Amino acid sequence: MDCRLITAAVFAVTLCSMMVVAYSADVNNPGNGLHVGFYNRKCPNLEKIVIDVVAKAVEKDRKLPAALIRLFFHDCFVKGCDASLLLDVTPSGEPVEMLSPASFGVRGLEVIDQIKARVEQECPGTVSCADILAFASREAVALSGLPRYEVPAGRRDSRTSRASDVILPSPTTPLDELIDFFSRKGLSLEEMVALSGAHSIGTVHCSFFDYRMYNFAPGKPKDPSLNEVFAAQLAQQCPAPNTLPAEEAKKRVVDSDPTTPLVLDNHYYTSLMQGRGLMESDQVLAIDPRTRGEVAKLARSDSFARAFANAMIKMGRINVLTEDQGEIRKNCRKFI
Repeated sequence: MDCRLITAAVFAVTLCSMMVVAYSADVNNPGNGLHVGFYNRKCPNLEKIVIDVVAKAVEKDRKLPAALIRLFFHDCFVKGCDASLLLDVTPSGEPVEMLSPASFGVRGLEVIDQIKARVEQECPGTVSCADILAFASREAVALSGLPRYEVPAGRRDSRTSRASDVILPSPTTPLDELIDFFSRKGLSLEEMVALSGAHSIGTVHCSFFDYRMYNFAPGKPKDPSLNEVFAAQLAQQCPAPNTLPAEEAKKRVVDSDPTTPLVLDNHYYTSLMQGRGLMESDQVLAIDPRTRGEVAKLARSDSFARAFANAMIKMGRINVLTEDQGEIRKNCRKFI
């Protein structure tokens, strides 16, 4: 499989419970050691610093919120929310997560670095990079139009990072595998659908979905689930493969949601119901009977904001390090 396809996994990036149930062996630490207000005494200005840095960065780059949410997703869904994705090098010398083909296009690390530098000036050796990433992704959500939610904190940073650990869904991953993947992280089917709503912002490379217009299956060039009018619009932005110079083709991207590309909203689900999902792994959510009811519910009600926030909170508890586990890095790119 083209390594680029792997990177179009949910950027990733639901129910009211703030507690995680360990559904399988993948969820070794359900994050029950985390709590809201963890830094109230240790670093009272932490959230103000995060808000300030992220807001200024987003003023310069309106696509940044999608990148920060994806950064958090990639970190949490590999080994857990432990900032292992941020490391440039580890004691073992093995290739780190960021060098995995699945990390192609992951960005926003410089924003985490800026937050960390300011926090270290005010509260040295106190705030983990893993927690900074959780707070930064929350600000990305808030700056994209959803209410700001409380972030349980108390994570610590990993000393390890291995590219070989990076196994994420691709745009062509069957729904059975997607459901199993999320379940092994302690997330329900409903939470999987809610987190997929992160695709309402950001951009997608044409190479992640153009096969649906030109080479879907033998004797069937177009994916029948793709809306005809939408397919024609996409074809204008994404010509058939091999019709453009390779370097130009790499730069071709489209907005995940052409209607409200900078706003996290439920239009993503409305689009799926109209056959306007970009990636096959998105569109199947509105087709399969196991998920289409949840898609319809989020499309027609105002429940998306709560569902997405609760899913982000729950995702942020996956396999966290707490108390005396891991470390508190001084520099998010380097272990102590």
